[in-house]
Amino acid sequence: MSKRVKTAVFPVAGLGTRFLPATKAMPKEMLTVVDRPLIQYAVDEAREAGITHFVFVTGRNKGVIEDHFDRQFELEATLEARGKTRILKDLQQDLPSAGRTSFTRQQEPLGLGHAVWCARDIVGDEPFALLLPDMLFKGRRGVLKQMMETYEVTGGNVVAVEEVPMAEVSSYGVVGRGEGDDNGFRINGMVEKPAIADAPSNLIISGRYILQPEIFSLLADQPRGAGGEIQITDAMQTLMQRQPFIGVKYEGQSFDCGSKIGFLTANVAYALDREDIGDDFLAALARIGLHNALMEGFKIAAE
Repeated sequence: MSKRVKTAVFPVAGLGTRFLPATKAMPKEMLTVVDRPLIQYAVDEAREAGITHFVFVTGRNKGVIEDHFDRQFELEATLEARGKTRILKDLQQDLPSAGRTSFTRQQEPLGLGHAVWCARDIVGDEPFALLLPDMLFKGRRGVLKQMMETYEVTGGNVVAVEEVPMAEVSSYGVVGRGEGDDNGFRINGMVEKPAIADAPSNLIISGRYILQPEIFSLLADQPRGAGGEIQITDAMQTLMQRQPFIGVKYEGQSFDCGSKIGFLTANVAYALDREDIGDDFLAALARIGLHNALMEGFKIAAE
């Protein structure tokens, strides 16, 4: 019987240089898709999957993330006095309950693997989920929930993957596909940013993981890899020699909100899907001549 996954780690120490000057004083994780910060979407996804402990690996100038997941009594009192009970209720529902959040610092920008290692004492000897807030997923069910369903059957380590055109594989971590269906196949290899000719498949790692705690001891001694950083993929490749890694080709649409195009596309997709503003937003797009082009683009993406 696999240990239940109760803890999720959110690496939020990055500088967000691709979004300067917007991120000069504001964490990139607090950039909003419509009216919710990116980090809130990731936390919501984790809660849907049954996560009860939320660990944030932060850096300097990231205190606003901690504030976001705290109560603001003056704001709540003002909303209540003005009769804005629905907004107040929504804000309160977004908060993890008391004692369910932990914050630790990544004091140097040494890569994703180092950020995960910084959470080792908080996570302890337990499996955990790892969610990269830059990646936003839109679908009927959250990606982590889909992964949890597979994990309950297979155990081990679980990685979310998606297909991309072969021409794009050199920009991502790519997995080799072994036996099994889309809901849980054996991963038989991983390559970070391979040349097209060397790629084992066109399935890329998509920013959602369930990992066993043995990864921490590997990260402690992990040499720096690409970019002079400690890479989580390198440690995963070593752990794969001892433990199974399972791939889940998730259902849904992904948006890489670490890029400007992905971020802008996510805002359009989420705005169009909102009951309160979707029709008005569509009308506004029509007024500037973008309606038909956007609708055709989303139709193609859905297919």
